[in-house]
Amino acid sequence: MSLENILTDWSRYRKGLEQGGFHDYEHMWGMVIDLNKCTGCGACVVACYAENNLPVVGKDRFDDGHAMHWLRIERYWDEPDLGEGRVAEYQHLGASFLPMLCQQCNAATCEPVCPVAATYHTPDGLNAQVYNRCIGSRYCSNNCPYRLRYFNFFSYYESSWPAPLHMQLNPDLSVRDKGVMEKCTFCVQRIRAAKDKAKMQDRQVIDGEVQPACVQTCPTSAMTFGDILDLHSPGKGVENTEATALWRKHQVQLHKAKQVKQDPEMRGYRVFEGLNTDPKVLFLERVREV
Repeated sequence: MSLENILTDWSRYRKGLEQGGFHDYEHMWGMVIDLNKCTGCGACVVACYAENNLPVVGKDRFDDGHAMHWLRIERYWDEPDLGEGRVAEYQHLGASFLPMLCQQCNAATCEPVCPVAATYHTPDGLNAQVYNRCIGSRYCSNNCPYRLRYFNFFSYYESSWPAPLHMQLNPDLSVRDKGVMEKCTFCVQRIRAAKDKAKMQDRQVIDGEVQPACVQTCPTSAMTFGDILDLHSPGKGVENTEATALWRKHQVQLHKAKQVKQDPEMRGYRVFEGLNTDPKVLFLERVREV
């Protein structure tokens, strides 16, 4: 976003499409996470660290509140018939896992509170972060209901990556220094590489051509990533992407604070949907035999 755009169009950027704001999207990247398939193995978290050059926090700094992970696995013990004693003895029993990453909201609450417009919406429908503009005010973190923005307390040239981890830094992505806010980007560097390749070959990006590191690594294929623009603007996007098909199958619509499903057995839901943030991560509820 240029300074001219900030000065002349700021109020319109803050509005949704239905409110007269302009969001002429090229793509709208979204994700589906099937909790029936998620085993909580943490492979997606490790892949995210490696792909995005996240600093290694360590126990002591984590205890000091310096946690840095763009994707976390939340655990819940919700098996109703196991009994507290059995769950206490075998904590893996009865557990459900919920991978949480930036929900890439269409009406992101983190964007309007940034005093320097370091976070904004891209034509790809992503909540982007301009690190060089960020002053680390943390307003975005305070305003994110999902708690998925993190303040960088680390300097890459110090001890963020103890040997030999410094040898595996991703050369396709710059490291960030202390004092800026960070979050999941859906591996935007991979998205841009795929778009550049498609442009050079004079074609559109093919469904499945772009996979964030977490999606590529998931051993159970619990995550599906793709362009869901056709849900937002019918006829303008690719109709038959796998992600779009799952959103339609589970009867979850964008721009809704409450879903009205014809078939209540459909498992799709969005976290904190009632806050009207319009997240683009769809979860498929875990089903248990009880």
